[in-house]
Amino acid sequence: MKRKSSSPHKSHYKWKRKVLVLLFLCFCISTLLLMEAQYSRITMLASLYHRSVVQKPKIAFLFIARNRLPLDMIWDAFFQEDKEEKFSIFVHSRPGFLFNKATTRSAYFLNRQLNDSIQVDWGEATMILAERILLQHALMDPYNERFVFLSDSCIPLYNFSYTYEYIMSTSTSFVDSFADTKEGRYNPKMHPVIPVQNWRKGSQWVVLTRKHAEIVVKDDVVFPLFQRHCKRKSLPEFWRDHPLPAEGWKEHNCIPDEHYVQTLLAQEGLEREITRRSLTHTSWDLSSSKNRERQGWHPANYKLVDATPNLIQSIKNIDNIYYETEYRREWCTSKGKPSTCFLFARKFTRPAALRLLTMSALGVSKEARNRPLPQ
Repeated sequence: MKRKSSSPHKSHYKWKRKVLVLLFLCFCISTLLLMEAQYSRITMLASLYHRSVVQKPKIAFLFIARNRLPLDMIWDAFFQEDKEEKFSIFVHSRPGFLFNKATTRSAYFLNRQLNDSIQVDWGEATMILAERILLQHALMDPYNERFVFLSDSCIPLYNFSYTYEYIMSTSTSFVDSFADTKEGRYNPKMHPVIPVQNWRKGSQWVVLTRKHAEIVVKDDVVFPLFQRHCKRKSLPEFWRDHPLPAEGWKEHNCIPDEHYVQTLLAQEGLEREITRRSLTHTSWDLSSSKNRERQGWHPANYKLVDATPNLIQSIKNIDNIYYETEYRREWCTSKGKPSTCFLFARKFTRPAALRLLTMSALGVSKEARNRPLPQ
């Protein structure tokens, strides 16, 4: 029998079919690779966009309040100007106090109270403990890069944009700090852990970088010494109307929150990393008492009659601070140029602050003042 040979036509057809299958497979593989590359590119761009929109450095505003925040609507207008979520808010109030719709008119402060707050007494170490608790909470947000301490009587002097740029334009903390040479404040029992040459004084209203905030929270050396040996002088009830204790001169008069952060940073050798002035203006009352020793213990209160654009402008015009104990004059700068010294001021009553807001004296835009409350 003769073997049938396959026709040339059929062989050619099989060959073409194999080529087509091979080309189809190549096309599929190329398409998959292209889709994967495009997906990776889109994912990368989305990640970059997400980072550019969300991961901007934030300022943590840390409020220390007795109960509610009487100036919440001033801050509400201030925060409304930020459109990029460049801030966070934390409030330390008395234990059990809640910021809800019954206690604040601003949605920015709703539920912003700490759930582990403590009872704070003026002139006691509980004040610096409250500051440490605030920092612990604020540091949980990795985007918080600056930490601003504010009282419940503080007002902003400028709008959010100016305030943000001023604070973020430098890599330093703002800490009012100077050598304290007045007798009676430094307790020799702190030696040798805290030598007298590292003893500092200043305002508690500081602005800290993240590095310095972490140092405050982790401190387990200076803080315990302050708890034991930095105590205010005991005073009788209604002390403004009665003589000071006969043996009062023998007591150390140490107000912990006026020394702690300043002394801690000096102890750590970090004073070159701070701008040695506060961003919060305080006017000390030198006329409330005839007794010189009592003068200046408490800042002056600004009431409704005091609230004028001229007052705010006079504070904004301050461009230097003189420190008598160091014979040092601190000229204020921002971005390498002469600037105002203060971004905030205290102590303002609610009527005074609302009057300034109505008079457009605080740098907040008319739109922010009249805008509906955030939901």
